[in-house]
Amino acid sequence: MDQKKFKNPSPRIKIIQKIYNSLMNPESKIEFTKNQYKKFIKDIVFGTLERLDLIEETIYTHLKNDINLKKTDKILKIILFAAVFELMFKHNNPKKVIISEYLLASEYFLEKVQIGYLNAILDKISKVLRKDE
Repeated sequence: MDQKKFKNPSPRIKIIQKIYNSLMNPESKIEFTKNQYKKFIKDIVFGTLERLDLIEETIYTHLKNDINLKKTDKILKIILFAAVFELMFKHNNPKKVIISEYLLASEYFLEKVQIGYLNAILDKISKVLRKDE
């Protein structure tokens, strides 16, 4: 991997890491280092964690024939949940940007096949959640 990518990772990579750490270590405090995207990262991390049930319900409602969340890889599920949170609540971010950013970030965590699956799932749910775009 290109070392430059690790020096200044995408805010979405940090979001995925923070959510994963929080879910794996529920007692640990989530800390945010100084970063130009700190507010954005905090908003997405806390928003996703606070609305896990709503996001899961939304995914189930619109994608019940496409994904089984109980059998889905944990990291894939975290990426999906964070992306769906942004699609639902961050309307100032265009859906194409949200999807492409999470697909890029997912390259650090997922296999190519999983990334293709994530792309299809995000594309399908974004058409429902953001009909007007």
